[in-house]
Amino acid sequence: MIRFFRSLAFRSPTIKTLAALGLFAHATHGMAAPKAGTAPVWQENPYPSTYKPYPGEPVAIVGATVFDGTGAEIPGGVVLVREGKVVAVGDAKLAVPEGYRSIDGKGKYVTPGVIDIHSHLGVYASPGVPAHADGNEATAPTTPEVWAEHSVWPQDPGFSRALTNGGVTAMQILPGSANLIGGRSVVLKNVYARTVQGMKFPGAPYGMKMACGENPKRVYGDRNQMPSTRMGNMAVDRQTWIKAAEYRKKRAGGNLDERDLANDTLADVLDGKILVQNHCYRADEMAQVIDMAKEFGYKVTAFHHAVEAYKIGDLLRENGICSAIWADWWGFKMEAFDGIPENAALLADAGACVIIHSDDANGIQRLNQEAAKARAAGKRMGIIIPDGQVISWITLNPARALGVDQQTGSLAPGKMGDMVLWNANPLSVYARPEKVWVDGALLFDSADPARRPVSDFELGLPGEGDVK
Repeated sequence: MIRFFRSLAFRSPTIKTLAALGLFAHATHGMAAPKAGTAPVWQENPYPSTYKPYPGEPVAIVGATVFDGTGAEIPGGVVLVREGKVVAVGDAKLAVPEGYRSIDGKGKYVTPGVIDIHSHLGVYASPGVPAHADGNEATAPTTPEVWAEHSVWPQDPGFSRALTNGGVTAMQILPGSANLIGGRSVVLKNVYARTVQGMKFPGAPYGMKMACGENPKRVYGDRNQMPSTRMGNMAVDRQTWIKAAEYRKKRAGGNLDERDLANDTLADVLDGKILVQNHCYRADEMAQVIDMAKEFGYKVTAFHHAVEAYKIGDLLRENGICSAIWADWWGFKMEAFDGIPENAALLADAGACVIIHSDDANGIQRLNQEAAKARAAGKRMGIIIPDGQVISWITLNPARALGVDQQTGSLAPGKMGDMVLWNANPLSVYARPEKVWVDGALLFDSADPARRPVSDFELGLPGEGDVK
C-alpha cells in the first residue's frame, strides 16, 4: 500500500497538489476498516458523508465590492471568515480583528461560492469516452433504485476546472435523462478527495431525477416498448407512484415482506425526504407534472432546462418551483424550439425563482457569464435586474433548491466560508476567479502555482504538470 501511494505521488499531479496544499491527510476520508465480527445492518443512510473541511486560516477580504448572494451589494466591503465559517460581512466600518490575514480587495469583487444545480461531472467524466459514460441506467423506463454517487469518479478533471475557472464550490450530480425516473442525485462539495463520500455535502438531502418529454419516449419507443408517447410517459409515472404509495403505507406500518430499493427511494420522496429535480422543457408538460405531483402528494423542487418556463411564471411562483435554466440554449430538438433568451428575466419579473445551471462540463466553468447573458437579454426588453439579484441565480437560489441554503449560498454569519474573489465584476466577460475558498480553506489561488491544480489528463500544457 505504501509503495502504491509512493509511486502514485511521483506520477500524479492530483496527489502532488494535495501534498502541496497540506491536504493529503484529508483525502483519506471514508477508508476506516469495519470492526471484525460485526454483521451488516441496514441503515437509512448506508453511504454517509465523510467530508471534513480542509484546514484554513482566519481571512479578511477588505475593500472589495461584496455581492452577498441575497441581492445586497456592499461597495468597499469587508468579509471575515474564521474556522471555516463566515464571521461577519459589512462595509468599511467593520473592524478586522487581530490574527486575520488581510487581503486587499480594492477594485475586486467577492461573491459566495458558485453552485451548479445540474451537473454530470464524475458520472460522465473527462475524457469523454464510452468507458466514462455512467450517467444513464437506460435499461428500464424507471430506475429509482440507482444512485448517482455510485458512478461518480472523484478524479474527474472537470471538478478542478469548475473550481479554478468558474469558482464552483458545490454542485448537484444527477443521473441522465433517458429514463422517466433516473435515480438519486448527490450534492458534493468541490474538494479533492479519493472517495465520493469525502466530497458529499454533509447533511444535504438527496434529490431524485425525473424526466418528461422526448428523451424517455424516444429511448424506449425506439425499442417498441412503453413509453413511446407523452401519454405513455404520464401513465408509466402514475403506475409507478401508485405502487410506491402502497409500499410506503406498508413500510410505515411495519408490514413489508421484503425491501425494495426502488420503492425505498420513491417512498422517501413521498415523505418529503428526497427532493424532486425534474428535467422538463415544455410549459404544458410542466403543468401536467405539477398536477401529477398533487395527485400523489409529492412536490417538484425545480424544473431543469425549462426553456418554456417563461410561459407559466405565475404558476411556478404559486407552486414554489424553481426553474433551473440555460441563458440561451434552444432549438436542438423540437421540445427546445420555443426557448427564448429572455426566459430568466421574464421569470424574475413574474416573481418566480430563477437558477442558471450548466448541464455541461464546459458551461460549469462560466456560469457567471451565462447569468450575465440572461440578465442582458432582459435589459434589452426593458426588464432591469440588479447585479446582486443576478448573482443569487448562481448562489443562493440553487442552494435553496438543493435544501442547503442554511449552510451555504450566501455570505452570512455562521454559514460555510465558501467564497470567490473575482478580479472584476463577475458579470463581466473579463472576470476570472482570483481566489476560491471552500469552508474557509484556500483551494485555488491564481498567483500560487501550488494552488493551481491540474489533472493527469492535462499533463504537458505550458506551465502545468511535469513537462517543461
